[in-house]
Amino acid sequence: MSKPKLWTKDFISISLSNFFLFLTFYILLVTLPIFALKEFHSSASQAGLMTTVFLLSAIISRPLAGQWLERAGSRKVLLTALIIFAGASLFYFFPKSITGFLIIRLLHGVGFGIATTAAGTIVADLIPSSRRGEGMGYFVMSINMAMVLGPFLGLLAVQQWGSSWLFTLTLVVAIAALLTGLSIKLPKKEQKVEPTVQSSFSVRNLFEASAVPISIVGGFLAIVYSALLSFVSVYASEIHLANVASLFFVVYAAFLLLSRPFTGKWLDQYGSNVLFYPCIILFAIGLLVLSKADGAFTFLLSAALIGLGWGTLFPTFQTIAIQDAAPNKRGLATATFLSIYDTGIALGSFFIGLVAAKMSYSSLYFLCAFYVLIGAVLYYFFHHAKKRETSSKLKSQEQ
Repeated sequence: MSKPKLWTKDFISISLSNFFLFLTFYILLVTLPIFALKEFHSSASQAGLMTTVFLLSAIISRPLAGQWLERAGSRKVLLTALIIFAGASLFYFFPKSITGFLIIRLLHGVGFGIATTAAGTIVADLIPSSRRGEGMGYFVMSINMAMVLGPFLGLLAVQQWGSSWLFTLTLVVAIAALLTGLSIKLPKKEQKVEPTVQSSFSVRNLFEASAVPISIVGGFLAIVYSALLSFVSVYASEIHLANVASLFFVVYAAFLLLSRPFTGKWLDQYGSNVLFYPCIILFAIGLLVLSKADGAFTFLLSAALIGLGWGTLFPTFQTIAIQDAAPNKRGLATATFLSIYDTGIALGSFFIGLVAAKMSYSSLYFLCAFYVLIGAVLYYFFHHAKKRETSSKLKSQEQ
């Protein structure tokens, strides 16, 4: 019996659109703080707000996006968000103050939050249910590739050609996200929006309850991932490995790519528990190796281990969040997962920074290795044990 097709035109289009969305995000993530410090002579805290305001607006908009997806349809919401995202990218040419840039970052974050939520929902609908783990793994690769390429392109543009070229590049990439989004043609059954009974506003309606437990696990571990995003290049300089710092996420992505054809299929065949525990151990070992890195080999070995570990865990969590929700709640489940995950990234960037000020980065990553093992305990009680209990109840009812 042949497998249902995964690599359709629409799956490729939504993956490309997602790639261009995150490519824009990562291009600006590393360059706007530098731009603010250089052009406006702002303080470090003001420069940091460039990222904070963007993430906060994305986090706040995602639960609302989950509801809009149910009512308006995923393609319509995606295209609206991509237009907002591309429009905000155009406005970067005009502000003459840090305040103006923060307003644009607010708008840009709204477009990003809604668009990524819609993209996650669309891809969940496009992937055959029997290949969901494999498909989500490949889809999330679009984020990983943007994470590697974005900082490189952004720094190249701002250092070699100046801010005007940086914002031109950002606009071109944002338009590419819109154009690839426009090419998506969902099946009629996916475009149909069932009428819903209007109810009074409630915070509960902004989140999908079934997705909350695994989202908390993902958000908890995202705090450690933020320590890698924010400080691994600083740590590399501290241990005299600045010349290989840029290769960390290249190796991370390379090993993630090598493992993806297997890990996604294993998730579909054997379930999340078989995949989770080895990967969380690999993540912890990778952090331990990073904390003790004394040369290029051990530094890049840690990137490979973390790529195999965390690089597999993130799409696994998102797949679980979607699978545990009813089909008509996938949009809300995606929004719930990404909101809680991004909250972990935002909190991590702040609190890990406070901790890093009190100890060496080596000690920080050493502690992070043990922190992620607590995530294994959370996973067991929030997902593994609950699933086993549900399975036992179903078996007893059948008997």
